[in-house]
Amino acid sequence: MAMTRRSILGGITGALAASRLSAQKVTTQQQDPTFFGLTDTGFSTPTETLQAQGGRTAWFQQAKFGMFITWGPYSLANVIPSWTIMDPNGGMIKAAMPPGGMTEEEYVALPKRFNPEKFNADEIVELARLSGQKYITFVTKHHDGFCMFDSLYTNYKITKTPYGKDVTKQLADACDKDGMPLALYYSPPDMNHPAFRDTSKPAYTNWLGEPARPEWPIYLEYMRLQLTELLTRYGPIVTLWFDGIHQQPEKLDGRRFVKLIHELSPNTLINDRLAVGLYDFVTPENFVPNRIPIKGGKQMTRKDPVDSSIPKPEDFQLWESCMAINNKNWSYNANDHKFMSYQDIIRTLIECASKGGNLNLGIGPKPDGTIQVELRERLLATGEWLRVNGDSIYGTTYGPIQGLKFARTTSKEKKVYVHVLEWPSAAMVLPSFGKKIVYASLLTNNQRLKFRQDGNSISVDLPSQAPDPTASVVVLETT
Repeated sequence: MAMTRRSILGGITGALAASRLSAQKVTTQQQDPTFFGLTDTGFSTPTETLQAQGGRTAWFQQAKFGMFITWGPYSLANVIPSWTIMDPNGGMIKAAMPPGGMTEEEYVALPKRFNPEKFNADEIVELARLSGQKYITFVTKHHDGFCMFDSLYTNYKITKTPYGKDVTKQLADACDKDGMPLALYYSPPDMNHPAFRDTSKPAYTNWLGEPARPEWPIYLEYMRLQLTELLTRYGPIVTLWFDGIHQQPEKLDGRRFVKLIHELSPNTLINDRLAVGLYDFVTPENFVPNRIPIKGGKQMTRKDPVDSSIPKPEDFQLWESCMAINNKNWSYNANDHKFMSYQDIIRTLIECASKGGNLNLGIGPKPDGTIQVELRERLLATGEWLRVNGDSIYGTTYGPIQGLKFARTTSKEKKVYVHVLEWPSAAMVLPSFGKKIVYASLLTNNQRLKFRQDGNSISVDLPSQAPDPTASVVVLETT
């Protein structure tokens, strides 16, 4: 199903006018900074107020918890998306291969069998809502180039499978109906496009792309056309999530695409994987940073030393940890049963929120479009915890006390939330943080707690048993 250069040139020439017309149809609602309607998702502050307080990033700072959906024909084969053909000998990729392996030809042909007849976008949005997730990120195109939306500029797409329907449109409509903010993942690399690389060669030989070839500008135009489609045909898009550039953003002329996004949809946020220095938030993958991210700070890694310093609010860098629920496998794999427990999810969410960040939790629907029971159970259990303790997560920022061994803190207005992970046998003792405490209570039942505060410490008397063994929250109200 790889395209020829002639078909690309013909398709682009014939479609330019349609694309420009679509771009002109961007509604005034998309341009309106108060449009995203986030009060429908349970946020306590009206969107207009959020915009006044935090501008276009206010919804993101409020949300804290998202669902990241990675899904495509690769779910049929229980293989890792795209990397199966890009790096077939990689350790994790090879381990996930079916017996006998999988050739590139076999991988590329998977869409011919893809027919997710049980896909129900409304049910997925409902699952996210019941799980306490405040936005959904959907993979519209991974590095393999297969489009999960009905693009006018390729035949390697969902509407050319036996299923034949635009799942991105279905999800966008379901999100719109529910008031769920929708973000879209889009991979600039494209193994299927002959202007990105010479597709007569195996993908593992040239998967980084070949910008020196004369066809390269054709690919950049293809990317522009598809981004225009995504921003003008699928309703308000709160975030465009890019990936796969591998420290070579200059070859994709990222500034050009940042400019396009800002023109078509000014309130759409952009992650840090498109253009150097031009982004709204950073995205550590499959780990939580060991420090609160700051603007202009060095790139974070798992091996960074723990840093408990508290930055000034103006120095804080907006961030989101994208993390797969099952063993770093972003998509469905019937052979992978190493799922995060719901306790792991809750504690990871707390860890992110305590440093001011979001957790965007990755799941992969099955080939038929449904979500496996193990994932549903864990998500819904997380939602139950959030229904009781959500005030300590949503709308908070990093806590004033970092580096505690037994607890994590978040803060909001005049409240500090202490998430106790290891319930003390005696009083809970915290270091002072420059605020006078006037009231202490348990979040779960509002039980008042006795406390003592001197110049160096705060001591809070707790019940003998933790209200919740996963994480119990003590609320400290300050002047």
